[in-house]
Amino acid sequence: MSSLRIIFAGTPDFAATALSALLNSKHEIVAVYTQPDRPAGRGRKLHASPVKEVAIKHNLPVLQPENLKSGDAEETLNAFNADVMIVAAYGLILPKRVLDIPRLGCLNIHASLLPRWRGAAPIQRAIAAGDKVSGITIMQMNAGLDTGDILQIDACPITAEDTGGALHDRLAEIGASSIIKTLDAIISNQVKPLKQDDSLATYAHKLTKEEAQIIWQHSAMEIERLIRAFNPWPVAYTKLNDKPLRIWQAQVLSSESTANNDQIGTVISSEKKGIDIQCGKGVLRILKLQPAGSKAMDVTSFMNGHAKQLSVGTRFNANDDTPAKSSS
Repeated sequence: MSSLRIIFAGTPDFAATALSALLNSKHEIVAVYTQPDRPAGRGRKLHASPVKEVAIKHNLPVLQPENLKSGDAEETLNAFNADVMIVAAYGLILPKRVLDIPRLGCLNIHASLLPRWRGAAPIQRAIAAGDKVSGITIMQMNAGLDTGDILQIDACPITAEDTGGALHDRLAEIGASSIIKTLDAIISNQVKPLKQDDSLATYAHKLTKEEAQIIWQHSAMEIERLIRAFNPWPVAYTKLNDKPLRIWQAQVLSSESTANNDQIGTVISSEKKGIDIQCGKGVLRILKLQPAGSKAMDVTSFMNGHAKQLSVGTRFNANDDTPAKSSS
């Protein structure tokens, strides 16, 4: 056996990168599964997923079921007579019966070093937590949530400048390479499955817009990591005069200073080189921001037209939620 018949299941750009690599490999893609077209943009027109766009470009069969729980869905999958199903950020749960259909089962391209960061948002959670390394795990899927045996693992450092978007793009390329290495290892009978240590597992909850609101009682280090993690989505924000102010880039100016409650969330310096905010611990300098109704801009551009909005002494609206305890 020199090549494999593959069903590919995925939806966003992360998955499309892997699909493109597989199409350039010796293996045969016999079908592509992706999420149904969704409305997007101001006009709310239906848009195809990035995976569907790649599949159509290469004249591949595309299936977009709402779920895979029906007997008809199982029969359709079975009819493709695939050796393996490769899953990357598909967005649908695969029932146990579906996992057992391909001869070699289903493999998942997961963007973390399992068992750390099982779940929906491993890239952003790793940055927000201050992890120094991330990576790709190729996993044999089972009925659990990212609990299957590890077949291949490739690490990737997280730099102090990495945003969620930048790390996503690097991991997408690594994932594409990793899955091809894994398939070659399967063909040559070189795969050695490794069981996960469940005691080391952490969970990467799905991102929400609500948690993107900055809690200034947290440390400058925590807030800076959140800003990077949530760039480009959902984008960290604070409130100024009850209107959202998105923060795209910042740096920790100091990490040790503390303040009383009256000072937290207050502008302590406002210049074209940066706007400094007192946090619960340390000072954060804002470098790129986006006022409501405007485009994102650097601080110099902002100060040219909005300097009075963030003058020294300005205090951001407090988060309505009870501040979580700072861990940095």
